[in-house]
Amino acid sequence: MANLRQWRQWRQWIPGLALAAAISVAALGLAQGAGLVRYGASSLTLAILIGAVLGNGWPALAQGARRAGLGLAQRNLLRAGVALYGFNLSWQQIVAVGSAGLLADVLLVASTLALGCFIGIRLLGLDRETALLTAAGSAICGAAAVVATVPVLRLDEARTAEKTAVAVGTVVLFGTLAMGLYPLLYAWIGPQHLDFGRYVGSTVHEVAQVVAIGDALGPEVARGAVVVKMIRVLLLVPFLLLLGAYLARRGGAEAEGASRRSSVAVPWFAVAFILLAGVNSLQLLPEGAVAALRQCGMVLLTAAMAALGLETTLARMGRAGLRPLLLGAALFVHLVLGGGLLNWLLG
Repeated sequence: MANLRQWRQWRQWIPGLALAAAISVAALGLAQGAGLVRYGASSLTLAILIGAVLGNGWPALAQGARRAGLGLAQRNLLRAGVALYGFNLSWQQIVAVGSAGLLADVLLVASTLALGCFIGIRLLGLDRETALLTAAGSAICGAAAVVATVPVLRLDEARTAEKTAVAVGTVVLFGTLAMGLYPLLYAWIGPQHLDFGRYVGSTVHEVAQVVAIGDALGPEVARGAVVVKMIRVLLLVPFLLLLGAYLARRGGAEAEGASRRSSVAVPWFAVAFILLAGVNSLQLLPEGAVAALRQCGMVLLTAAMAALGLETTLARMGRAGLRPLLLGAALFVHLVLGGGLLNWLLG
């Protein structure tokens, strides 16, 4: 009976995973086989672009039987791919980021959360939950931060789905714009004026988007960007603890229960990333095995970006209304301009 239940669960994931895998293969083939990677078009960038074109041209493709598998790709495959990306780095490189990377992350996370709540609630008249979820997604780690914050807010199921979709939609939209903008900024500003890896890692929404931008700009930028981004991801834990404590003071015992649950919402993929970077530093595995794990991680990330691209539709953005998009745009401008200024000041 248990085997039958497991098979039924796997069967509902197969159509969506197959679609994400097909787009992933196409993106990897174009990037490597067609040589587009030479022009800055990484497999991750191509996957989200192909997915977005298909999702907008054929919206039903991401619905129905494929929906469950695409959701699995966006959550589980994305986080597993990020964890495996640790094999591209070492602890020595993580330490080399230094206090400037940590300071940039803390200041930008705090300022983005504060600005998001002020603009969203005071200026745009959004409800507190939508403003907070959108700000958390922009400030910390994209969709993962949105999903991790929802249980702390204790929303009912209908409101959870609506507000989560709005917040994730803004993260995907502006994170996708960042994937096109940052290579242009790199070509314009150049690495001599700005630590571009730190800039990308401290300001771009999703981990996979940071990997995609770093992949397009070269290994040196990629290493610094991913390390700074993973430090930023780890800031999700203190954010959830502080939010839970704040809600407990405001709402009493019910919110206090939310605070207790938030304490276990550790982003395991960030911890795994650090641990696997340690394994890579100590050279505990044969080089062939490490190379295979690196490639496996890239395939998983490419499939996750394909799934995200399929849901980056104009119709979905339209249903969210103008105010959440304005909030997402304001936070995007803050991260690009304010984050650039901060990283320049940090030298």
